[in-house]
Amino acid sequence: MTRRESREQAFALLFEMMFNDQPVDQLAAAASEARDTPVSAFALALAAGAQAHLAELDDKIAAYSVKWSKERISRVALSVMRLAVYEMLYEESIPVSVSINEAVELAKKYGGDEDAPFINGILGSISRETPESV
Repeated sequence: MTRRESREQAFALLFEMMFNDQPVDQLAAAASEARDTPVSAFALALAAGAQAHLAELDDKIAAYSVKWSKERISRVALSVMRLAVYEMLYEESIPVSVSINEAVELAKKYGGDEDAPFINGILGSISRETPESV
């Protein structure tokens, strides 16, 4: 499984978490059982990491979403940004530019017309304060 496919699985877990208040490992187990396809270890690590830092990720997203409250952001966009911001802050082996690009691609695939540019703008702003981009 590619990292892109694993990110898609991680996004799906974070998205589902918004509807089911369960830990991502339980959601992953249920998804693996239902589809007869295991959730990759990379996907589970990303989703679990994002879940563990959810409040911090949401605060970071809110700080750069000047005219948008968290409640106003689509669930797809919020899930994508949570995943990307987690990668940007905690996954040193993943370049920030890759996290942003993958997030934009997920938004294009699953979000509305305005999600990809919105996500790109928010993540671009956040990236300017990350150590890699200094």
